[in-house]
Amino acid sequence: MAEYIESLRLLAEQFARLEGVGKKSAMRMAFSILELNEEEAKAFSQAILDAKEKIHFCPICQNLTDRDVCPICADENRDRSLICVVSDARTVLAMEKVREYRGTYHVLHGLISPMNGVTPDQLKIKELLARVNDPENPVDEIIVATNPTVEGEATAMYLSRLLKPLGVQVTRLAYGVPVGADLEYADEITLFRALEGRREV
Repeated sequence: MAEYIESLRLLAEQFARLEGVGKKSAMRMAFSILELNEEEAKAFSQAILDAKEKIHFCPICQNLTDRDVCPICADENRDRSLICVVSDARTVLAMEKVREYRGTYHVLHGLISPMNGVTPDQLKIKELLARVNDPENPVDEIIVATNPTVEGEATAMYLSRLLKPLGVQVTRLAYGVPVGADLEYADEITLFRALEGRREV
């Protein structure tokens, strides 16, 4: 029946465009939207529009924020000599759950993947180099916290080759998670142990 209702089909197609959402889940979401009253539906759509309008990259770490500078970069108690490099903003949220890391972050917004057409110049690498070269905020250590996948390892090695000549120590997380796993799904204890056991690349 649903496929014959054009507007419902189009709504489900939009949900299906989201990462990790299959056709059946998308159709369930579409039906859930129909169960909202008009006020709830307007609030839902407005929240999407507001997020797209207000959220942008932090000019320092490239994390997502709705402020001029993200709260982590604005926190004067953070150790600016220590930068944890991650592939996406979701990993920052996972790392912050550990509550033991007091350095800053840098979000690449992807990983080097020639097979998928992702090259280093498409990532936020030049912004990272600018931070490392900033004499007003000297950096002592870069922790590369990319996932233990082929792309994650390739990105870590690429960053290591770029950063070591600049005199900064480059370390890699010592993972307690299986190869191929995503950091955002790791528990706090595993992430804490990984931070504690990081090694030089």
